[in-house]
Amino acid sequence: MTDDTTAPERSPGPASLGPVAAGALVFGSSAAVLVVELVALRLLAPYLGLTLETNTVVIGLALTAIAAGSWWGGRLADLAPARRLIGPLLLVSGVTVAATPFLVRGAAEASDGSALLLVAGLSVFVPGALLAAITPAVTKLRLATLEETGTVVGRLSGIGTVGAVVGTVVTGFVLISRVPVTGIMVGLGLVLVVAAVAVEARLRVVRGAAGASLVLVALGGVGGAVGPGGCDVETTYHCVVVSEDPERPSGRVLVLDGLRHSYVDVEDPRHLEFDYVQAIASAIDTALPAGQPVEAYHLGAGALTVPRYLDEVRPGSRSVVSEIDRGVADVAVERVGVETGEAVQVRVEDGRLGLRRLGDDTRDLVVGDAFGGVSAPWHLATREAVAEVDRVLRADGVYVANLIDHGALSFARAELATLAGTFEHVALAAEPATVTRAEDAGGNLVALASDRPLDTAAWQDRIDERGTGWRVIAGRELAAWVDGAGVLTDDLAPVDQLLTPYPTR
Repeated sequence: MTDDTTAPERSPGPASLGPVAAGALVFGSSAAVLVVELVALRLLAPYLGLTLETNTVVIGLALTAIAAGSWWGGRLADLAPARRLIGPLLLVSGVTVAATPFLVRGAAEASDGSALLLVAGLSVFVPGALLAAITPAVTKLRLATLEETGTVVGRLSGIGTVGAVVGTVVTGFVLISRVPVTGIMVGLGLVLVVAAVAVEARLRVVRGAAGASLVLVALGGVGGAVGPGGCDVETTYHCVVVSEDPERPSGRVLVLDGLRHSYVDVEDPRHLEFDYVQAIASAIDTALPAGQPVEAYHLGAGALTVPRYLDEVRPGSRSVVSEIDRGVADVAVERVGVETGEAVQVRVEDGRLGLRRLGDDTRDLVVGDAFGGVSAPWHLATREAVAEVDRVLRADGVYVANLIDHGALSFARAELATLAGTFEHVALAAEPATVTRAEDAGGNLVALASDRPLDTAAWQDRIDERGTGWRVIAGRELAAWVDGAGVLTDDLAPVDQLLTPYPTR
């Protein structure tokens, strides 16, 4: 005798899903979860930093969403007809995904950090859980007999895993390098809503809400494309804005993720607006023979302010620049108006790899300007990276680096300790409050390092001539400032935990 009470739900006629449609739904929903996860990292980077901690939070949220969605979706598929679940799940997740970039950026601009974290968390968790719930619903529809349970579950589980892999690879290697993150999210939202309409039509469920949502998401996408998005250019890593200086018609400000990153006077390369750039220029002016050309290497491009300055004050100098973000380099040339060529050569590459390409004892100067206010490329801060800098410098060469830190200055102090572990002579220039490690300490700091003695008095005098008010310290005073901070290494570089970002806006 057959016990029909144990048989799973059968969905007769047009309300069933064939193996191809079922596989496509599971593949697509699993891929979409990973797209959302990776793009969320890009959305949050301007506000929380592209740090290990940010990655951990987003990955943890995504995994939690997948677990919750799978559990909840399976339970729901047993309580309600599975064919009525798939369309709404796709629909709501599509609308949520399309709204994510606008919600995250709006929360960042309009409220404090806690609200941003809440919105960002929900923007990852909600679509992730909804999309993960699709697999158990599809599985329920595909199960016809108990004898094929293992085959159906195993096949769909495998398809879902492959979808997640494809979503990761396509996003990391194709989408993010070619499509603005807003376009990725709105486009994915449209795809999900279209899929909801198709599923609703196939399973003959009510289609009005899906059609209306499709129109709303499409209008939002058009609005995001033609309306003010806050960026002149959205690169692989940054939201870029180039603005004119109202007090200096020839001045251009490069803003990356809302922070003033570089300033260029298109008519006067000698004009240096930012205090930290003046400190870097002052170090170069006094540490290297005046007026003589130099062979320089730069970690980070920005608007190429320092390479232009070198070319102007030291004719015949040659600068090679490693910039990981092609979009930033393109903006410097196309929108800021910086000229590149034999004197200033830009290579789109990771700085650590760029260092390896340089020969021993081939540079008079290395300029490090790759550290941001909310994140830092830790692999450029370690003892091994500093050793690479030392390797490419000539015996009398110098390394000058811009650092950014706040509060306890734990990262900056560790980086100075790291420099002191490799170079014979190290000095630091910063605002007085930072030098004294006052309660409100923080901002830019400029480190100078060499294997030959440094004329710190001359550096201080040149800074004073420029009127920034910065102070230079070295020797015992610098050792007291470092205060026993540990050396950063490739094996242990907790930069994300040491770095104190800009105060919450």
